[in-house]
Amino acid sequence: MLRSLYIKQYALIEEINVEFERGLNILTGETGAGKSILIDALGLLLGDRASAEVVRKGAEKAVVEGTFAINGSAEVINLLKGNGIEATDELIVRREISTKGQHRCFINDSPVPLTLLKSIGDILVDLHGQHDHQALLRPETHIEFLDDFGDHLRELSAYRKSYQALTILLAKKRGMAEQVKRFEEKRDLNEFQLREIDALNPRKGEEEALGAELRILENGERLHQMTAELNRLLSEGSEGEPSVHDNLVLARKQIEALNGIDPAFNDAAGEAKSAEIIVEELAKFIQRYSSRIEINPQRLEELRERLGRLSLLKKKYGGSVEAILDHRAKVAAELELVTNYDKELRAVESGIEEERRECSVAAASLSARRQEAAKKISKSVVSALAELGISSARFSVEIRQIPFVPGESGDDDARPFVRLEKRTVAATPKGIDDVEFYLSTNVGEDLKPLAKVASGGEVSRVMLALKSALAQSDKTPLLIFDEIDVGVSGRIGQAVGLSLKKLSSLHQIIAITHLPQIAGLAETHFAVEKKEDGSRTSTRLRKLGLEDRVREVAKLMSGEKVTEAGLKGARELMGIEKK
Repeated sequence: MLRSLYIKQYALIEEINVEFERGLNILTGETGAGKSILIDALGLLLGDRASAEVVRKGAEKAVVEGTFAINGSAEVINLLKGNGIEATDELIVRREISTKGQHRCFINDSPVPLTLLKSIGDILVDLHGQHDHQALLRPETHIEFLDDFGDHLRELSAYRKSYQALTILLAKKRGMAEQVKRFEEKRDLNEFQLREIDALNPRKGEEEALGAELRILENGERLHQMTAELNRLLSEGSEGEPSVHDNLVLARKQIEALNGIDPAFNDAAGEAKSAEIIVEELAKFIQRYSSRIEINPQRLEELRERLGRLSLLKKKYGGSVEAILDHRAKVAAELELVTNYDKELRAVESGIEEERRECSVAAASLSARRQEAAKKISKSVVSALAELGISSARFSVEIRQIPFVPGESGDDDARPFVRLEKRTVAATPKGIDDVEFYLSTNVGEDLKPLAKVASGGEVSRVMLALKSALAQSDKTPLLIFDEIDVGVSGRIGQAVGLSLKKLSSLHQIIAITHLPQIAGLAETHFAVEKKEDGSRTSTRLRKLGLEDRVREVAKLMSGEKVTEAGLKGARELMGIEKK
């Protein structure tokens, strides 16, 4: 349930902080006082899109915050935990709308995406605004009412899982056929390119290795000359001059002699010996390297030729050896698909038939549950409509299935279908059923589509009848009705009020109304008032005590001027006596 609502700098609202109660909470007020603004603000907590235009003039941001009691709701707790938010018995939801377009959402003070806010809002609140009357007149929404009533979530989930798998396989089959057609047209080119690449057989990393070998062979004479010079410098010396190694030996002996006189040269003697050894090892490496230097014109030509061919392939197929190999893999895969198409097609078609069987079973199960639910909801709605003043109403849920004729469209894979015994039936993400509500409100009149026979007041009552029918299975804690009394008055208004009162035993109800018959049944009553203070207008919400409630109901009955007779009538309507 919604425990409290805080709104600041939103449209005409400067600041409101209100606490709601269990049961039936009624909001009344003059037209234009700001009742719809409150509903719009509540919509923000449920994930509705926001605009910077709602920020009150002169303010930098608007804030809407609601505190909900979640009563251990497993759905809400799982959503919170899945998003790293600590779950408690109380849920604080906040939206901040900035004039700079920076809109933020918070749950228990943790920033969250709007999608999470909407997901939680769908669990906690069912906001039935005036636009929902029009939704009820759209037949495509009727299947959702029926599934809600029948609690078909498990069957619907099983069907959708199978349906999705079937559509993926059908798309794969179509894609394969389209690919094979394209690849067949490229077959000769692909075969030529594959032969061309395989003739050279490039290998990953080959180009770098060949380049390194080429540099060595191209510089063979220079390498031989330079290593010979190094060898003379390190080991042999030249023109009567000692080598580096000979000089180091002399230096080491002198340092050792100094060390015999002064131990301070001990470390230096060790370092001199190390230097001598290092030069010896370096000279050996130079000698070994020099002995391996090869002058091989034939190998040099082979390297240049292969690198040249690699360069040509690189220009044709992507600029690198890796790109050549990627292109080869792509061409080979295209040729393999063309070559093995029949085999692959049979495998996919086998998968399609297997998945179609599973989808058919799931679709039949879901459809059977809908047929059962249709009978029950029809009875419930007729009973509720009788209580709402349409005593001769007949209500029917028509469920039809669209036959699928294989070959009729020329592309059976474009439209999923299932098999039911000897029939083939078109399938959609919602199942195989086309659901529409039919209504007759007068004796002797035939049942006709709801959209064609219901007046505005009747649509309101049909919606309330549906909500009443759904009440037992609907787990949504809070139901909000924005002017559910559209098009009704008098005795019918009383019936609508009693229906809301009955619903409030199972759900917290917040309802906006203009009818005294409904307002008089409130367990908690709020007046929405517009106040002018100097040059500014603001909307405020005031919780009414008993006497103020009587006065507000009297105003709804007789207008702004309240008389003693009006107050008496209000008390009679509310079933209370003056103390």
